[in-house]
Amino acid sequence: MDAPRRGRYPLSLRRRPVAWERQRPTWRDAAPSVIAGALERAKARPSGNWYAVGASRQVGRDRPLGRTVAGTEVVLWRAADGRLRGGPGACPHLGAPLKDSPVRCGTLVCHWHGLALDGGPFAGWEPYPVYDDGVLVWVRLDHAGGEEPLDRPRVPERPHAAAAVAAVHTGVGYCEPDDVVANRLDPWHGAWFHPYSFVDLTVTDGPAGPSDAFTVDVSFKVAGRLVVPVRAEFTAPGPRTVVMRITEGEGAGSVVETHATPLGTDASGRPRTAVVEAVVAASDRPGFAVARAAAPLLRPLMRATAGRLWRDDMAYAERRWELRRAGRFPG
Repeated sequence: MDAPRRGRYPLSLRRRPVAWERQRPTWRDAAPSVIAGALERAKARPSGNWYAVGASRQVGRDRPLGRTVAGTEVVLWRAADGRLRGGPGACPHLGAPLKDSPVRCGTLVCHWHGLALDGGPFAGWEPYPVYDDGVLVWVRLDHAGGEEPLDRPRVPERPHAAAAVAAVHTGVGYCEPDDVVANRLDPWHGAWFHPYSFVDLTVTDGPAGPSDAFTVDVSFKVAGRLVVPVRAEFTAPGPRTVVMRITEGEGAGSVVETHATPLGTDASGRPRTAVVEAVVAASDRPGFAVARAAAPLLRPLMRATAGRLWRDDMAYAERRWELRRAGRFPG
């Protein structure tokens, strides 16, 4: 298949649509050994002990953001100057959940007894390294990661913020980060498992070259026979991250970052993993300026689209974990 070319209009009309059941089977191409090999190479790449926690927009000026990351309770908030602060989520006094406490003038004030934290060490409370990349917020947990620490997370290259619209979806499932990453390193399932979103999908190149990328030609389904054809690359720059980048066609340069963040285990011992997915869309078409102006309306739609895909993909990841736990996973 030739690489998608951008036409005068962003939408294209499928001239010879193929019914779902008549499309070419991809199970032979989606060799378990290829997916497993890509996963193992991703796990060998350093993360510097950084974990994606959520969207930057979730951390406001008056309320903190609380999460459990790799079994560690974490709280994030903003100082008076807007900079990110973070550390253990339990108050050092009597263990109150700091995620439920208010922020006043950049200080997190425990709602049980008024112990105030400005982000520096105090009363046995020690901060964690945190980072705000403008789309996502991160925390570094050296005791959980066990790697050589990095000063900042390895944030994938994105379109310039002023020329893009970004939205973040967060979902949780019963699986491990490996299961989420493996799902993303299986691009062959797209048109079969998500026919409401993807059609005419072909993996034109498997992992090769320095970027270790899958190259995919696919059309995003809009309505009926209207589609947006693109070429995209899937890469895994770290052990818990997979990036899809549009390289040709409409929206070239746009990215979808999928970050798998371990949360811990439930009362039954099942692992829980959060998917923190950032969609950063860009286009040089004049009309995209209107889309940027309407970003507050677009973001919920972008999150809803990602959420629908992840309802299916989380079922894939959870099934993979269940089979692995039972020793029945065929891969």
